[in-house]
Amino acid sequence: MRVFVTGTAGFIGYHLAKLLLAEGHRVHGLDGMTDYYDVALKRRRHAMLLQTPGFTATEAMLEDQATLDRVADDFAPEVIVHLAAQAGVRYSLENPRAYIDANIIGTFNVMEAARRLKVAHLLMASTSSVYGANAQMPYAEADKADTQMSFYAATKKANEAMGHAYAHLHALPTTMFRFFTVYGPWGRPDMALFKFTEAILAGRPIDVYNHGAMWRDFTYVDDLVRAIRLLIDAVPGGPETAVAGDSLSPVAPYRVVNIGNSEKVRLTDFIEAIEAATGRTATRNLMPMQPGDVPATWADATLLQTLTGYRPQTDVREGVARFVEWWRGYAGAAG
Repeated sequence: MRVFVTGTAGFIGYHLAKLLLAEGHRVHGLDGMTDYYDVALKRRRHAMLLQTPGFTATEAMLEDQATLDRVADDFAPEVIVHLAAQAGVRYSLENPRAYIDANIIGTFNVMEAARRLKVAHLLMASTSSVYGANAQMPYAEADKADTQMSFYAATKKANEAMGHAYAHLHALPTTMFRFFTVYGPWGRPDMALFKFTEAILAGRPIDVYNHGAMWRDFTYVDDLVRAIRLLIDAVPGGPETAVAGDSLSPVAPYRVVNIGNSEKVRLTDFIEAIEAATGRTATRNLMPMQPGDVPATWADATLLQTLTGYRPQTDVREGVARFVEWWRGYAGAAG
């Protein structure tokens, strides 16, 4: 199978490409190497992938339609997995234009390539943040998601609407997956686990928002990419192919799928897991809620299990311990 993956120098894209390559598939990655966080970390991820036969890559921005089209045409993928995006709830307060460029224009360019090449399946990343102010949990795909609380989430909800329209207009099988707080080795430095681990080991205080009264459905990255890999084979069809509890559209080969651990973990318990893994006690700087953030996320992953027979299940203490072990080696090598 030939799989075109955007964002392969990113956290999730790196792990997905690694999994696909281990199965013997050919992967071409596209990544813009933006400086939203340390580009050296991104280059190290790509360098590791480039050691594996079957992986090729192009450095280009999603907004560069001419390069994207040329690369996609040359590779002729059967499947496109679109993971590249401008991420971050808080950064969307500072630089909303970056989210229009990458998440709206860039995603449109990817969809156009998928339409033109008539790929068998287009899969695109969304986020649990689209559930916004929804108070009823766990979140299910059929729940209304019209109250986004950050511009990042709004652009991802727009991607879902764009994907549905293209699936309907062009009979393009499309799956959107909503991620729930992904963590693990080679993660993003702007995420809480990376920042907390680094600070705790250095003896610096950590900022704990909403005084720790926050809950997240932490999803270990290996579980997440395994779910994506299985969803590649779960191609949406017509309404007659719907399964129990499906989000399949009645007018398009299109569905939305949650990928989460189905466990709501309090932020303070997450910090205690880091403390246990590092053997250090954190100094906590209690802060108010950040604008655009939500107090809790929690996934109903029943549809994922129905479609694939699989659901994420790595315990957060186990996953955090794996990350801390990786971080010690990474920081030591970088130092």
